[in-house]
Amino acid sequence: MKKYCMITFGCQMNVHDSEKMAGLLKSEGYSETEDPKDADIVIFNTCSIRQKAEQKFFSQLGRTKAIKKRKPGLKIAVAGCIAQQEGSSILQRTPYVDYVIGPQNICAIKDIVRSDSAVIATDDNPNVADIELPADRKDTVRAWINIMYGCNNFCSYCIVPYTRGREKSRPAISILDEIKELADKGFKEITLLGQNVNSYKSDMNFPALLGEINRIGGIERIRFVTSHPKDLSNELIYAIRDLEKVCEHVHLPLQSGSTRILALMNRKYAYADYVKTVGKLCKEIPGIAITSDIIAGFPYETDEDHKTTINAIKEIGFDGIFAFKFSPRPGTKASEMTDQLDEGIKTERLYEILEVQNKITEDKNRMLEGRVQEVLIEGISENDSKKFSGRTRTNKIVNIPSTKSLRAGDIVKVKVTRALRHSLEGKPV
Repeated sequence: MKKYCMITFGCQMNVHDSEKMAGLLKSEGYSETEDPKDADIVIFNTCSIRQKAEQKFFSQLGRTKAIKKRKPGLKIAVAGCIAQQEGSSILQRTPYVDYVIGPQNICAIKDIVRSDSAVIATDDNPNVADIELPADRKDTVRAWINIMYGCNNFCSYCIVPYTRGREKSRPAISILDEIKELADKGFKEITLLGQNVNSYKSDMNFPALLGEINRIGGIERIRFVTSHPKDLSNELIYAIRDLEKVCEHVHLPLQSGSTRILALMNRKYAYADYVKTVGKLCKEIPGIAITSDIIAGFPYETDEDHKTTINAIKEIGFDGIFAFKFSPRPGTKASEMTDQLDEGIKTERLYEILEVQNKITEDKNRMLEGRVQEVLIEGISENDSKKFSGRTRTNKIVNIPSTKSLRAGDIVKVKVTRALRHSLEGKPV
């Protein structure tokens, strides 16, 4: 039996793409190994959203070259966004790579690996949203579901529209059938994936799709990422409010508190618009958790712009954020802007952003001490084998003592006994 080793970088969408490639390879008789030295093919599913992820990939790819020298029959595939972005130049830069597979062409991997010659599969695939692929999922409680592919927004810093193409939505019946099958297998929570799920539109819009999923028996929780502020409609807010299985958590990237910088980012909303949307969410859905993304040190960002972002974080009071230094991506408009900031300045601003947010997150978590939360048990805690780990409906991690009566997939009432910065501790009640 041949073996594959899958090495994944980046977001949930990349992780789910890896699950699909694994499913296709297993249908071809491959088994998985975590050690590249034992593999017949090593697949790097790559991310190019930030330069650091790209550097990490090329570093690890270089180490695989030594393995191939000792094992000439080893095949190496580069998939994902870097594959799409770089194309044939990957083979020129690293001639020991055998296959280059863009995100729209992972469906062809089982045919590609049969080839003894180099393959470059980076063409636009107009049928990507209609192709059904098996997924080899590692989790047994939670599952990711692609509902759409690509993006039409062209934010000036983002490479995604160039690597994953323009928006294409899956037919609703295909999504619903996949979720029904997952429910039959015992999955309790599904997360709908898309670069901008709010703009999903097939034979129905996104709020209507949520309503249909809400009717599927066996599924207890529905989540989705990522939402674009300009497309978060009142209809969607009411759906989150009224559909009992849709969790009270929205990830809503702000990126900057400065309307001037937002315009340079081509985000298509002003800060005031964002605050209005958040206010509507909080009014209609009391207790909702809102998380966000922030970019530190975007080109032309002044000290005043940075202070505006800091004030925005304090004003909104996010439950948590993902914050990163601006990373110029080749081919994007932001990479061509002349006023690129010094790395030291970007680092200082990122540190301040994280310091402010950490305090807010700690305070919000501390407010939950003594309260009872509904927790979906996901499995054994990564940090303590004597504890189970799960999440609240607002997506906060909770660790509780394991007992013989508890198992993954259970939904239990838990009293929060201690709040930490990035998690909670509790006990069943």
